[in-house]
Amino acid sequence: MSQLHRSPGVFFGSSVHANGTQLYSARIIPFKGSWIEFATDINSVMYAYIDRKKKLPVTTLLRAIGYETDKDILQIFDLAEEVEVNPKNMKALVGRKLAARVLNSWVEDFSDEDTGEVVTIERNEVVLDRETVLTEEHLDTIVDCGVQSILVHKEEGSSTDYSIIFNTLQKDSSNSEKEAVLYIYRQLRNADPADDASAREVINNLFFSEKRYDLGEVGRYRINKKLGLSTDMDVRVLTREDIIEIIKYLVELINSKASVDDIDHLSNRRVRTVGEQLSNQFAIGLARMSRTIRERMNVRDNEVFTPTDLINAKTISSVINSFFGTNALSQFMDQTNPLAEVTHKRRLSALGPGGLSRERAGFEVRDVHYTHYGRLCPIESPEGPNIGLISSLCVYAKINDLGFIETPYRKVEHDGAKPLVNLNNNEVVYLSAEEEEGKIIGQGNAPLNDDGSFIREKVKCRQDADYPVVPPTDVDLIDVAPQQIASIAASLIPFLEHDDAHRALMGSNMMRQAVPLIRSEAPIVGTGIEKQVCEDSRTMITAEGEGIIDFVDASVIRITYDRTEEEDFVSFESATKEYRIPKFRRTNQNMTIDLRPICEKGQRVKKGDILTEGYATEDGELALGRNLLVAYMPWKGYNYEDAIVLNERMVREDVLTSVHVDEFSLEVRETKRGMEELTNDIPNVSEDATKDLDENGIIRVGARVAPGDILIGKITPKGESDPTPEEKLLRAIFGDKAGDVKDASLKANPSLAGVIIKKKLFSKAIKSRATKAADKITLEKLDNQFSADAAELKSLMIDKLVALAKNYTSLGVKDNIGTEVIAEGAKFTKSLLATLDFTSVQLSNWTEDAHTNDLIRTLVINYLKKHNIMDAVLKRKKFAITIGDELPSGIIQMAKVYVAKKRKIGVGDKMAGRHGNKGIVSKIVRQEDMPFLADGTPVDIVLNPLGVPSRMNIGQVFEAVLGAAGKKLGVKFATPIFDGAKMEDLCEWTDKAGLPRYCSTQLYDGGTGEAFDQKATVGVTYMLKLGHMVEDKMHARSIGPYSLITQQPLGGKAQFGGQRFGEMEVWAIEAFGASHVLQEILTIKSDDVVGRSKAYEAIVKGDPMPTPGIPESLNVLLHELRGLGLSITLD
Repeated sequence: MSQLHRSPGVFFGSSVHANGTQLYSARIIPFKGSWIEFATDINSVMYAYIDRKKKLPVTTLLRAIGYETDKDILQIFDLAEEVEVNPKNMKALVGRKLAARVLNSWVEDFSDEDTGEVVTIERNEVVLDRETVLTEEHLDTIVDCGVQSILVHKEEGSSTDYSIIFNTLQKDSSNSEKEAVLYIYRQLRNADPADDASAREVINNLFFSEKRYDLGEVGRYRINKKLGLSTDMDVRVLTREDIIEIIKYLVELINSKASVDDIDHLSNRRVRTVGEQLSNQFAIGLARMSRTIRERMNVRDNEVFTPTDLINAKTISSVINSFFGTNALSQFMDQTNPLAEVTHKRRLSALGPGGLSRERAGFEVRDVHYTHYGRLCPIESPEGPNIGLISSLCVYAKINDLGFIETPYRKVEHDGAKPLVNLNNNEVVYLSAEEEEGKIIGQGNAPLNDDGSFIREKVKCRQDADYPVVPPTDVDLIDVAPQQIASIAASLIPFLEHDDAHRALMGSNMMRQAVPLIRSEAPIVGTGIEKQVCEDSRTMITAEGEGIIDFVDASVIRITYDRTEEEDFVSFESATKEYRIPKFRRTNQNMTIDLRPICEKGQRVKKGDILTEGYATEDGELALGRNLLVAYMPWKGYNYEDAIVLNERMVREDVLTSVHVDEFSLEVRETKRGMEELTNDIPNVSEDATKDLDENGIIRVGARVAPGDILIGKITPKGESDPTPEEKLLRAIFGDKAGDVKDASLKANPSLAGVIIKKKLFSKAIKSRATKAADKITLEKLDNQFSADAAELKSLMIDKLVALAKNYTSLGVKDNIGTEVIAEGAKFTKSLLATLDFTSVQLSNWTEDAHTNDLIRTLVINYLKKHNIMDAVLKRKKFAITIGDELPSGIIQMAKVYVAKKRKIGVGDKMAGRHGNKGIVSKIVRQEDMPFLADGTPVDIVLNPLGVPSRMNIGQVFEAVLGAAGKKLGVKFATPIFDGAKMEDLCEWTDKAGLPRYCSTQLYDGGTGEAFDQKATVGVTYMLKLGHMVEDKMHARSIGPYSLITQQPLGGKAQFGGQRFGEMEVWAIEAFGASHVLQEILTIKSDDVVGRSKAYEAIVKGDPMPTPGIPESLNVLLHELRGLGLSITLD
């Protein structure tokens, strides 16, 4: 999954101190390396923080990077005036303030006691400090010191903005570059450096070393953009100019001449795509590998070794495997339906490594920002703790090279007499949030003439977070379509504009949970993008070009594609391509992909034509649910609180029936006590229980499975102690005794009922001397066959090359390193071409004819593709012979069975519409008892009308009314979001269909046949069956597993656990005074170990129930208290 994280670059922010002082900061965030932050404090001093912990005055950092003296620092900001020291100037300086310290410098010779070596040391003494108001005595002192010049404050007062620099200089204890470097080194390392050079190297490595520090292309782009610099994009480290400009911008910020950054603005957040995350992992893997190579080279100093001895590819593969296995953003794809797949791929998460955490993310990060317009969907986001942190890409949004999200707009051209919108789809402009800043953008459905001019004199527009209404002359751009602000899922909700945002969010999330039905049906009322979603999800088989269907049946489609003579000549594949249609293929969510062809033999197809349907699609359109006749009315209280009343026809005619496939697997390992075995000969099991098992102990395809049935038979050796080598030998000679094994079969769990549709057995190749010899012969045959096929393929390709280039001479064919392999002017002959290694030859400019060069290039690429396919097939065959199936270490065999379950809709199943109108089926009513229309048609579903007004999702009523008209007229509608049908359109279509306005219809009671008192809205709504099915959740237990410590029953369906009887439930029983019931629940039904076995005995014998004993959890508590040193006994 892609990650949305803070972009590298520089960020300016502010905070308020506890005493009310406004503090400002600038943080430089690199892709790789140390963070540096410049911040002010309450005393108006600017500090630099390295990696958020080491603090130093910013002037110390400036000295360390080359601005050594006060003079250098003050001149950067043009803060001081340099005055030469001579008697003529001195009188005018009385009363002026010193801007920099006056230092008396001298050199001393110092003799080292140990070596006797004479070392020269430079000494500094502060004669006058900064901010000293000069008097005549001071001037005399300055002259006596022999100082050449001094720095004084400028008289015009321009330095007031930069008072913070003077304050910082006052705090700065260093006077030279050397002192500054030593100070920073001590701060970073808490120790003295070995020498000055090593101290400078540490500082250099922090921010100026390409190995240790990397702003990345994005970081450099953002810094240049923010500070108005023109530094080359290849400079990926910090420069002195960057630091100076950041300090200057921070000073402007302090003086309210600039504004702080909005970190939620999408120009400050970028997308880390899957490819980028993977490339970062490769970089980590390669860095580790290079380290191990260096170490190995150091160890084997004088040995002769090859690259194979040094390089261990497992280093990289382990990094990649751990990335896919453990990274929070590496997820199992949601394959509930095609929409769920395509949405999961387009999802952006702010969580994950290097991102936010749910606990720390505040309201601002989660909130919708004006820059999300057309980039991130404001509707589709999960409910709960992740809201706002996980979002979806909008319909037309795309991610640019730097990782910023762009959205398309049409240009408004102001060249002529009146502004014209450029309606050419090839000339739309994609803008990032930063590029869009300040632009006035018109609405996508602003009325336009055919020439692109505006019909109205005022246009509703958007400018950043403001929504002005302006004349057309002021409009810069216009949206490409009204649905560009929403994601795919939200764009599939018709009449979204009439729904409350919370309910639209639920609707878009629930469409991803819709279960594919046996008979899918495309919606009567859609939004027009159902077909596009179906194409883009890539779950269907589509035609790759123009051609004719040769053959079609339930499992295969064969198409012969049209090819020109030249395309045929340069190809090594047949023009006919075969597509296998998946049947009952299991998805990650246990749904079934069961496709059927929707094309016929002899039919002509063009590129992109959809050839199959099924898996929640119908006729090339997304079909998540069914169009049902709905009545909004109460029905005997059964649809209270969002409950749903269903017609029995939904069950009988499999209208809302789905097929689910469960996968069960069992592994065979070698244990300490011997080898496990798959078998149908299981000790102490009846013949009836194993009648459906094959010789490998795997249940046959087609068998019906009930709870408790054996799916895969396995026996495992048992024994009190590990066998000695002698025992192992005797067992190997005489075979195992039957009594030494126990049943370890896989049995159907309590809620499983279905049919076996597929079984698989994977085995590692177990080799003996004889099989190894046979394998060797087989492998040799495979190699010989491959060599012959490869030689034949190369010969065919060379013949074709000669035919192409026979009328031309070579322009000088070179290999990848630039060596000429065919001399210039040479003829292309078979013998010459046969010597070439086509994997390393440059494929451009073989001849003077460009068209022939293109054909040669295509021919060689097709040859290499074909060769690679043949090579891959050979490797697979060899792997199957030498290793067998690829299984994890320690596993010898693995058996899998697939059980298909047909799920009819039932009481307790969850259903929903597309507008967040969800509910649970509370009653399935006989067809004759359902409310019916005047013509006798019973309704399919009854929804509670009270679920509409308070939820404010009126879109469902619009949909029901338009759906009724569509059903009656046999018409389908596309009503795009924010640009859909209006009330007048609905009335027009209901009138055409001969239906009452707003479909307010008289219904009759199915039980009595009498008319109801009032009319109700009856229409056709698209209803979905969701993945939350009662069969998966229903659970009951009598006896089962217990916790080892507390001896209480485990919890949850997976553990076959009991129901928790908690504190509040105990109060409820206490309130009724049912003390015996309560005592029984807390003892013999829970953790009174002796009591529960006695109770079982009493039930079996028919004796009265025994008196409950002491619960085990009380003993656990007593032991815990004794462990704390408290002697507690029960008398």
